[in-house]
Amino acid sequence: MCRKVVGCFSYSWRRRRELSEAQKDLKLPEHKLKTECPTRWGSKQAMIAWVLEQQSAISCVLSMDKKVRHLVPTWQDIEVTEVVNNSLSSLAEFTDALSGEQYVSVSYYVKPVLHLFNNTNLAEKEGETEPSKCIKRKILDYLNKKYDDPQTEEVLDMASVVDPRFNLSTSMKTELKLSRTEMASIPTVMKEADDQNAPALKKTKKTLGSFFKVDEDHRPASSSSSPICKTWP
Repeated sequence: MCRKVVGCFSYSWRRRRELSEAQKDLKLPEHKLKTECPTRWGSKQAMIAWVLEQQSAISCVLSMDKKVRHLVPTWQDIEVTEVVNNSLSSLAEFTDALSGEQYVSVSYYVKPVLHLFNNTNLAEKEGETEPSKCIKRKILDYLNKKYDDPQTEEVLDMASVVDPRFNLSTSMKTELKLSRTEMASIPTVMKEADDQNAPALKKTKKTLGSFFKVDEDHRPASSSSSPICKTWP
């Protein structure tokens, strides 16, 4: 439904003009509708979110044209679309943070993010509709199966152990036979990469560290002092 609606406006400058006028009349944000792109993470959720945001203006424009009047979203369309949007929106900011190219992601993101998804972001909540629960279950099943190979798990655990951002004990680092020089150079390299990447980030883009901090704040005071233990066992 969203693809057809967006396509209807994409190929008609007249409808785009009418949409802009309807947005002004209804005092809606004057946003252009987004098109889903298979190679861009989050584009499906962005398309759905903007259709929901502009549904009043969209319905106003489409209802006046007999050729496309059948595309006016029904209340059933809106209800189902809201369920899909709510389920996918929790992943949107994570995919932005995971798409960095100038900083290490495997150690800091894979296991902690899976933990957050399973216990917070994609956890089933009381009062949720069955379609919403079904979407979350399918996403979690896919992600958990993707990383449940023992060898993959071992690599991810090892990468997280040597990541200096987790500030693990010296004995663990020594056990892995990492020299002091190697361990001292890692934070500097990663800090420089983060500093170089920071100016390019949009104001609305969050880092995964902010999600982990929220997760830590809601944990009991008796939790381990190690940051990695505060995010996943």
